[in-house]
Amino acid sequence: MSKVSMTVEKNFVRSHVDDRLYSSFIEHLGRAVYSGIYEPDHPLADEQGFRKDVIALVRDLGVSLIRYPGGNFLSGYDWKDGIGPRDSRPRRLDLAWRTIEPNLIGIDEFVDWSKKAGTGIMGAVNMGTGTPKEAGELLEYCNFSGGTYWSDLRKKNGHPEPYGIKTWCVGNEMDGPWQICHLDAVDYGKKARETAKIMKWIDEDIELVACGSATSLMPSYPEWDRIVLEHTYEQVDYLSLHRYYENHGNDRDFLASFVDMDRFIKSVASTVDYVKALKRSSKTVYLSFDEWNVWYQQKQTRFDWEVAPPILEDQYSLLDALVFAGLGITLINNSDRVRIACLAQLVNVIAPIFTKKGGPAIMQSTYWPFRDISRYGRGSVLEPVIKAPTMETVYGDAPVLALAAVHQEDSRELTVFCLNIDETETHQLDLALGSFGDITMISRQELSGKDRHAKNDFSMPDRIIPKSLEPVQGSCPNCSLIIPPLSWNVFRFSYS
Repeated sequence: MSKVSMTVEKNFVRSHVDDRLYSSFIEHLGRAVYSGIYEPDHPLADEQGFRKDVIALVRDLGVSLIRYPGGNFLSGYDWKDGIGPRDSRPRRLDLAWRTIEPNLIGIDEFVDWSKKAGTGIMGAVNMGTGTPKEAGELLEYCNFSGGTYWSDLRKKNGHPEPYGIKTWCVGNEMDGPWQICHLDAVDYGKKARETAKIMKWIDEDIELVACGSATSLMPSYPEWDRIVLEHTYEQVDYLSLHRYYENHGNDRDFLASFVDMDRFIKSVASTVDYVKALKRSSKTVYLSFDEWNVWYQQKQTRFDWEVAPPILEDQYSLLDALVFAGLGITLINNSDRVRIACLAQLVNVIAPIFTKKGGPAIMQSTYWPFRDISRYGRGSVLEPVIKAPTMETVYGDAPVLALAAVHQEDSRELTVFCLNIDETETHQLDLALGSFGDITMISRQELSGKDRHAKNDFSMPDRIIPKSLEPVQGSCPNCSLIIPPLSWNVFRFSYS
């Protein structure tokens, strides 16, 4: 058993977490909307057809914003198809996912749902088949108070008050050849710049996210990011990052995915700062990691021209949850540049919440680490001094324990997140918390198990669930904790 030391100093603050770091994503894809959040025939449906069991779980997760309506779906979507009387809305082919979109849910209904779920909305405008003018019209519909065609149409459709959606994505993955009306960096940069100008003329208080590279694996990365920002730097506030991870057969490498994510974030931040220097700008563009998750893309099943087929319904194991936790720690530790992060996605589609049509909703294994970081990862991220052994992986040396410390100043609490990626070895974590004075552990939680491949399902929905352990007794400015192999741990402390 090796020792890992972590010294946490109260005054060594790395960043203050933006609540939008704990956001998510719902796309008109698969069963995310239809039989996910909306199922009017379900026994637990409310008067608008929204599943109340799903709403309760979303509230429990504490999701801050939800990116909507896409995703790849966005680049072929006309938002006007989703407003007005339902019986007059068109059914359309969705070319992104080869499905039929009935348009029973649009921006008006989603605003209603988000209020019930206690979330804000991160809107998105179509930069594929859509135009800058149409993006401005959507913003006017959503945010303008009244007295114009689009704002008055919103009122006519039953929503007298503006929605006040203040964060917007300008397109989605526009460097991807799979994207409808894919653009090169120059053409997208010009289109995004003109779109941003129109949108900020309509509502100067909004923040805009430009499309970065669809993934760090793209041949155009990071040149795409540089070119786009050279066209848009003064008009946008964030650059997007997207990255998914899957197990290619080596569990150790998979567990070290957080190392790759950290490198990706720092590389994009460097590219942004290069453009800042090139522009002689005093403005800092931050990062929006608005798609991240574990996603088994190689197992994707194709469906042709159905309404809400079961696309991308990955079932997550304990191992997946541990990898997911490592990604969450990385986002926390990079919150000085990553202000927004959206777990993709929220319900059914590679999601922590999974529903049966007409039946129950269950929590997948990844539900628990997201809930932990969302609940206890808000506050000031501290800069600890960590000494830990490493192990060799495909991403380079990875520490055996991934760690983060978040200080909740108002409640005088400290949370330490700890992931042990060692498959066989227990490690001792020595915490030095002397700067907090008389500090006491108030709770200790662990997610682990004998079977790393175990999953929750409808027959056994609680197979993977965290367990509460006895906290260390007495004052613990210095304490030693035993961290079992393949475990996610949350330690909470209170001080006077």
